[in-house]
Amino acid sequence: MRSAGHLGGRNSTGGTSAVRALLIAGPTASGKSALALDVARRRNGVVINADSMQVYRDLRILTARPTKEEEAAAPHRLYGHVDGAVNHSVARWLADATAVLSEVEAEGRLPIFCGGTGLYFKALTDGLSDIPAVPDDVRAAVRAACEGRETPELHARLAACDPASAARLRPSDRLRVMRALEVHAATGRSIAAFWDTRAPGPLSGDGVEKVFLAPDRAEIRARIDARFLAMMEAGTLDEVAALAARRLDPMLPVMRAHGVPGLIAALEGRMSLAEAIAKGQADTRAYAKRQVTWFRNSMPGWRWVEAREARDWVTP
Repeated sequence: MRSAGHLGGRNSTGGTSAVRALLIAGPTASGKSALALDVARRRNGVVINADSMQVYRDLRILTARPTKEEEAAAPHRLYGHVDGAVNHSVARWLADATAVLSEVEAEGRLPIFCGGTGLYFKALTDGLSDIPAVPDDVRAAVRAACEGRETPELHARLAACDPASAARLRPSDRLRVMRALEVHAATGRSIAAFWDTRAPGPLSGDGVEKVFLAPDRAEIRARIDARFLAMMEAGTLDEVAALAARRLDPMLPVMRAHGVPGLIAALEGRMSLAEAIAKGQADTRAYAKRQVTWFRNSMPGWRWVEAREARDWVTP
């Protein structure tokens, strides 16, 4: 793997490169947050969350949000600012992120976007499709019709009314299949028609450093398993119990965070705690694999760095 060089180093003509923003992505447990904090402290930066689960205030431990001590060491934004009852979306995140980006730039600080949600980074650089908002009553009707039905059945229903988007979605991707059904119900149009039209993102163009931390596969699997056990010791079962007590819609993103379904099942006696832990670890490992595959296939132009080399990449 080629060396990543240094942030803000010298370019090929000998001049100093100007960095407008730094994007740090990678699979879960790859060391993104530690690197972002290191850069923020060295470069007068602000760490801005780009992880779809770390936006929720209900799950600080289970989603590995920065600790209070880490947040005190450098400014952090868009962490834990959304209630679990909210069906947060990439569009809402992009609106928040764009506002924060303007504030950070006005302060003369370096914006450091850090996370593992590929669609958030893609929205930053490539923009979002202009999909109309789905009225609440339409969304509720679609969800009621989908309740109790297996995801492949919903995908087949989507294929019948919107074959173009069904062909581009995995039959197991329940959230996006339901989103496509909602958009079709609200507009009568395929969501794929909106995907293909988008305005540039707020960080399109030059001056953006993009790095993907790519740890060894065996190493990341071991880290994930160990971290999940550490989370259990830190009190994540109590955290999930408090979330379960809210009786939220099980289709909400926060209720589908890796570890939540299994731990709720354990709390309700439908699964042993050991089984729930193993499920949480396995689901997280599978997610990390998908993150790597998605970035490799969907995000050209990113610099891939071995996690252990990342600190050398930061200018002292």
